[in-house]
Amino acid sequence: MRATDPTSRHIPPWVIGGLAVVVAAVAVVAVWRPWATPAATVAAGSGDTAVAVTPDLLDLPENPTVLIFGDSWTFGSAATDPALGYAYVVSALTGWTTVVDGVRGSGYLKPGIDGPDFGTRISALDPTLDPDLVIIQGSINDRRLPATGYDAAVNAAWDRLSATYPSARVVVLGPAPQVLPVQKATARIDRDLARLAAQRGWWYLSPLQEGWITQANYLDVIDTGVGRNHPSTAGHAYLAERLAEAVATISR
Repeated sequence: MRATDPTSRHIPPWVIGGLAVVVAAVAVVAVWRPWATPAATVAAGSGDTAVAVTPDLLDLPENPTVLIFGDSWTFGSAATDPALGYAYVVSALTGWTTVVDGVRGSGYLKPGIDGPDFGTRISALDPTLDPDLVIIQGSINDRRLPATGYDAAVNAAWDRLSATYPSARVVVLGPAPQVLPVQKATARIDRDLARLAAQRGWWYLSPLQEGWITQANYLDVIDTGVGRNHPSTAGHAYLAERLAEAVATISR
């Protein structure tokens, strides 16, 4: 499977049973708390006043088609099989039909290893897919590039996404930390994406602000082998659980 080819997969039940055990183990090690409702995004108002913007709750059909678009985390990097990445596993947890489009190393500004930047990739998406929901994930891959031009690149990519799938709801899944403490550039990307999503009235899920990965569970979620620093198979299963619960909290 090429990373540039969006793929829909179903995970066999026996795999899900094993992943459930893994997720439970990760949760025990983590400093656990009830799933929190994602905070309303905040947009800039007049002057220095911040205005809270709460998007409408998602109203998805029983078996929605969900496009999950992103970088190497969406690709499934560091899982024993990319098909055990969070974007595939979440389909078995939710009943979604997931169409996965992940390109390693790709960001809004940065071309990837297996394909171009987000905006160029969005331009190449199949317009006949007609997903009910698009989850656009990441990306930390822009953290080494100057912030100049970032907002414009994000807005251009999101404009293309909206034009390609005008009836789809969009949820932005911000970057998650590959290392701790969180790098300053990653935190800046998180803030920028939250602000830009708020301006469109889109839901923004922040693994940084919601503490999905902390010192307490970092080594259980992230494979720290040389050149990796990506979620392990167990980590992907855990992230799938977090994503499923986060989307549930913003749905009718």
